[in-house]
Amino acid sequence: MGQGLWRVARNQQLQHQGCNEQGYLTREHGRRITTNNVSNTSHRKQTPGGIDIYHLLKTRKSKEQEGFINLEMLPPELSFTILSYLNATDLCLASCVWQDLANDELLWQGLCKSTWGHCSIYNKNPPLGFSFRKLYMQLDEGSLTFNANPDEGVNYFMSKGILDDSPKEIAKFIFCTRTLNWKKLRIYLDERRDVLDDLVTLHNFRNQFLPNALREFFRHIHAPEERGEYLETLITKFSHRFCACNPDLMRELGLSPDAVYVLCYSLILLSIDLTSPHVKNKMSKREFIRNTRRAAQNISEDFVGHLYDNIYLIGHVAA
Repeated sequence: MGQGLWRVARNQQLQHQGCNEQGYLTREHGRRITTNNVSNTSHRKQTPGGIDIYHLLKTRKSKEQEGFINLEMLPPELSFTILSYLNATDLCLASCVWQDLANDELLWQGLCKSTWGHCSIYNKNPPLGFSFRKLYMQLDEGSLTFNANPDEGVNYFMSKGILDDSPKEIAKFIFCTRTLNWKKLRIYLDERRDVLDDLVTLHNFRNQFLPNALREFFRHIHAPEERGEYLETLITKFSHRFCACNPDLMRELGLSPDAVYVLCYSLILLSIDLTSPHVKNKMSKREFIRNTRRAAQNISEDFVGHLYDNIYLIGHVAA
């Protein structure tokens, strides 16, 4: 916001200098401009339809000098629609000119819910003196605190009444927020497995192809950089959730959560093999099918082949 205010002050300075320069040029070349105006008036051109081009240009120039339209002169619905396209910094700057319009609660409510889709306070009766502009500042402050220290960030949200002290509420907040640092979030979820359990249940993988569902899962819950207990926990929870969302497909393909677990690990290893520049001899489709069917029996060869094609064409499942 400080940079935005600096730009406003700089623009005002440049406009002031422009006016001084314009005034100087007018005094310096007043006689020449007067002569040109006389000659232009005597040599006006008209279109075949009789329209005075000089008059049109003069009218257009005068309208350009009028500046921006005053939003207070427009219908309120149109003014709010225009201001709704601004971010928080620009909306604060707009409030310096149109205070009543830019401080409207509906505009700040839209900014809050578009950035932080779920907060416990949304579903409560607002306390005395509540404003969505103030809430936006608190949410922004809490997010910055979370990105430095996740535990302190969550405690900040709770202290302000923004979040309830409930794993389900915290999971909903994380699921609907995209401003949290994924590295800090990964550390927090590794420590708070109760929040992780509720976060997994918020995903709906119904009618999704397995590699695509795994990509969506790892976009919300980032995989660790190394193999270990946390990665195994994530894949296990994903496998059970994927089967729960697609019971008919699991019966049709004869897959169980354990089989999906094996397939997920195979997809991760295949992704590394095909995308890593350090692997010279890439795994072929035939090798992938053979290795996968050894680990998980009763899986269709065509199905495993489609898995290989998806990774080959789209890329890593956990990138």
